[in-house]
Amino acid sequence: MTNATATTAATPTTVTAPAEQGGALSSWQITLFSLKQWLKSPSPYLNVLGIVGFIVFWYLATERFKLPWFNKLPGPVAVFQEWVSRDPAYGISIYSPEYYHHIFTSIWRVLQAFILATVLGVPIGLFMGWKKTFKDYTFPLLETLRPIPMLAWVPLSILMWPGREASIIFLTFLGSFFATVLNTLLGVESIDEVYFRAASSLGAKPRQVFFKVILPGSLPFIFTGLQISMGFAWFSLVAGEMLAGEYGLGYLIWNSFIMVQYPVIVIAMVTLGVIGGFSSSLIRMVGDRLMQWKVREAAR
Repeated sequence: MTNATATTAATPTTVTAPAEQGGALSSWQITLFSLKQWLKSPSPYLNVLGIVGFIVFWYLATERFKLPWFNKLPGPVAVFQEWVSRDPAYGISIYSPEYYHHIFTSIWRVLQAFILATVLGVPIGLFMGWKKTFKDYTFPLLETLRPIPMLAWVPLSILMWPGREASIIFLTFLGSFFATVLNTLLGVESIDEVYFRAASSLGAKPRQVFFKVILPGSLPFIFTGLQISMGFAWFSLVAGEMLAGEYGLGYLIWNSFIMVQYPVIVIAMVTLGVIGGFSSSLIRMVGDRLMQWKVREAAR
């Protein structure tokens, strides 16, 4: 008579993505899972700590110790009081309609320029990476124009385009366009040659190679480029609005400097930074929605 002995093996517990617990997940569920994982990490709290640290340094340098390098700058308390005042001393606060008029004017200009840069820049970058002949024609011209400072384009833009509005949008478009093209080109060139050989051996036509290999393979770089492009768009917009605008955050910054309204300068700068950061985050979210395979890899 034999006695059966039960043995148990200790298995380590691992955190698995919800997708491994059964069933396919929707894109929203995957995004929510990634958000929960991010909130569990120290990153968001370190981000907040960095912002708080900067505000504390700003307060100490301008209002507490009044360091000589910062004695002309407004402190965070003065800026905040002006920002939330129902009767602002300089006419700009969250209660003034003119403040929102400047914001929406700048957003509309950036949106037009960014869409135009994306519509033109992404296809050009894809074809430059796909067709060497096309790249030989276009890349030298691109590299010649790209280093030209944005302010150097201001006189030509005023001469080329009727009215100030078209000039500002053109200047904003230029900064966004070059970043979009170059990052898209880098995305195509980063695709492993093995994929092209595999598609060729399977009898794929050029059109199929473009839509099945080149376009999806370069998407991560494209969306990285679009985030950089959005930042360049805001940077270029401010330069254009300072010189040729009548409304907008860039015009508000420059006009406030001339009128010695220093708290308004900081209000416009912070507003611009918040909107610019939000717009880049929005592009990142759209990219995650279109590239669910990357999100699934991160969720494993």
